[in-house]
Amino acid sequence: MLSCYKTEEKSILMKIGDEAVTIAWEDNESVTALVELLREQPMSIQMSMYGGFEQVGSFGTSLPRDDEQTTTQAGDIVLYSGNQMVVFYGSNSWAYTRLGRITDKSAEELKEMLSGRDVTITLEFAS
Repeated sequence: MLSCYKTEEKSILMKIGDEAVTIAWEDNESVTALVELLREQPMSIQMSMYGGFEQVGSFGTSLPRDDEQTTTQAGDIVLYSGNQMVVFYGSNSWAYTRLGRITDKSAEELKEMLSGRDVTITLEFAS
């Protein structure tokens, strides 16, 4: 229930603060590289509000990227500059690599969770 990126042996769980969210992860090289990082240890990312429509935080390393011009929606999770995760509670147009999408929260719920303060996002591998 916590993650939609699953094969027989891998899945990624994500929490915003203390609240688990359901993610439909992309099937791409960036997410595969993220899974490999998380196999070693969970990751906590200090996110910062930016532009009034997103939270941005560094992975601390670069992931493979395949940026495409896109218009994001609330709930989209993207890779920016190869080393930053962006979680949207609004919309923006830019060149990103898609990582996934939060599927169990409305735009209003996401805005409440992500706007008004910086948050910590935790990612962990679950077999």
